[in-house]
Amino acid sequence: MVGVCRVDQVPVDGGVAALVGGRAIAIFRTFDGNVFATSNYDPCSRASVMSRGIVGSRGDATYVASPMHKQAFDLRSGVCLDDETVRLPVHDVRVVDGVVWVGEEVTVAGGGGA
Repeated sequence: MVGVCRVDQVPVDGGVAALVGGRAIAIFRTFDGNVFATSNYDPCSRASVMSRGIVGSRGDATYVASPMHKQAFDLRSGVCLDDETVRLPVHDVRVVDGVVWVGEEVTVAGGGGA
């Protein structure tokens, strides 16, 4: 895992972009203190914009909506809530002593929250 930033540098209900191991990663923090990490690359628009997406919830899912075409991606699994055949890669993430640590891409549903 790589220490990326202080958790207070990530806006509540917003995101920031970081370069981790040569990959553009989007880091999000929700109002309840959970932190998530995904690819910054929007698989639908093919632009590196996910860190600028809107964080929200739909049912039990906490999501980020693409700022381009508004597709919503579950921040835990990466599954697109609007088209389950599309997935946003999610990364293991931890907060230790106020520092956000980002790890490898999680390849099974359910990863990502700290």
